[in-house]
Amino acid sequence: MSSSRFASLLFLLTFAFLLQAAFGVNPIFHFCSNTGNFSAYDPYEGKLNKLTCYLSFQAPPSGFGLGSTGQTPNQAYGLALCRGDVSTPDCQTCVVEAGNEIGKLCPSNKGAIIWYDNCLLKYSDTEFFGQIDNKSMFYLWNGRVVSDPQSFNQKTKELLSQLAHEAYATPKLYATGETELYGSPKLYGLTQCTRDLSSSDCKKCLDGIIGKLPSCCDGQEGGRVVGGSCNFRYEIYPFVKA
Repeated sequence: MSSSRFASLLFLLTFAFLLQAAFGVNPIFHFCSNTGNFSAYDPYEGKLNKLTCYLSFQAPPSGFGLGSTGQTPNQAYGLALCRGDVSTPDCQTCVVEAGNEIGKLCPSNKGAIIWYDNCLLKYSDTEFFGQIDNKSMFYLWNGRVVSDPQSFNQKTKELLSQLAHEAYATPKLYATGETELYGSPKLYGLTQCTRDLSSSDCKKCLDGIIGKLPSCCDGQEGGRVVGGSCNFRYEIYPFVKA
């Protein structure tokens, strides 16, 4: 990737982070799979529509849903995950919007994933349940650098590692927490996995993305590493509902 293209990508991701923080209604990011395409009126399209509709009803009560529709070669697999603090109505709104929007962004792809602040939606024509997704991943940061990056980075890693340990031991595979910063506001964090993962794979997934902190968010006041199976976020302000 050329330096100019990389710089443009950094700018767009930083802008997306600020826009999302300000409004919280637009997709954060998405990927369209290159595993295969379908044409108009293809049987797979109908199965996919049924699947996204099913997930919009199955996921909201508990914050997570997964399922499949159809038979090979027109079988679609999918899951939806809402952030652990999101209410049932907001979860449903997010999953419905995700299904509508990903259909526009990836109109003929047999696989895709889309993230909002409140939820993610993922589907594919091949079964992926229980497998850590390390390919669908991106970083976000807010562009504001702290005065003491070394100390801040250490506090951030400690908090997120603690929350990873807590998340994998809970049924929701989700944890939030906070810690004191020396001479600064508190630091707030969140870790979460999709609930198709085992507890051990959730911990493995979270440990993996926390290891990307130096390349993602060195000295940044806020940042995220977001993947198809797990994610973390930290800020110097509260960002989850009590």
